[in-house]
Amino acid sequence: MKKSVRSFSSLAELREELARRAEPRSCEDMPVEDKGPEEARSDEDLFLTAMADVREIREFREIPYKRQPPKEPCKRPKDDDMEILRQIVRGERKIRLSDTGEYIQWNSPDRPKDIAPRLHRGDFSVQDYIDLHGMTVDQAEAALTSFLKAAIARRLYCVKIIHGRGLRSPQGPVLKEALVNWLRGVFRRYVHAYATARDCDGGLGATYVILKAR
Repeated sequence: MKKSVRSFSSLAELREELARRAEPRSCEDMPVEDKGPEEARSDEDLFLTAMADVREIREFREIPYKRQPPKEPCKRPKDDDMEILRQIVRGERKIRLSDTGEYIQWNSPDRPKDIAPRLHRGDFSVQDYIDLHGMTVDQAEAALTSFLKAAIARRLYCVKIIHGRGLRSPQGPVLKEALVNWLRGVFRRYVHAYATARDCDGGLGATYVILKAR
C-alpha cells in the first residue's frame, strides 16, 4: 500500500503553510506543565525536609582553642644604656671590641676556656709579630707559614699577626678572613688560641696567637 503524500498545488499554498507554522501562539494555547509537589513547596520547607535526619554533634558545641600568650612589648633601652651610647657617639667612651661583629676568638678544647678572653685582655706578652699589609692572599700564606715555623723553632709563646680590616678594599677584609681559615685549618696544629688584639696593638686589624711548643 502506497503512503499518501500531501502535495501543494502551488508555491503560494506552500508559503501560506510555512507562515502559519511560524506565527507565535498565545499563552492560552501553550500547554501548562503541572508542577510537582517538590516545586510547589517553599525553599524553607525544602531545607527543613533535607535537614530532617541531621543530628547535632555535642562534642562540637565548644571546640577548644589554645590562646597564644600575648607578645611582650619591645623593651626600651635603659637610661644607663642610652647614656653609654651618647658617650660613645661623643667619643667619651670606647666601644668594647668583643661586642662588635668583627671580633674573633678561639681556643683549643684541650686548653682552659678563658685563655682566649685573657689573650684579648693582654694577659700575655707579645714576643714577635708579622705585618701582612699589602700582600696578596698567596703571599700572605707563604709569609705566615715561614713566620709561624720560625716562631715555634724559637719557642715563642705569643705572637701578633697584623692583617688590617679591609676598610679600603672593595672585597672587604680578605686577609682577615683568610687568616681565620688558616688558623682553623692548615695552621691549627701550631695554635693553642687566638683573639682580636687590644686597641693599642691594632684592635680589629690585628690578632694575638698563642703557639704550641715544638
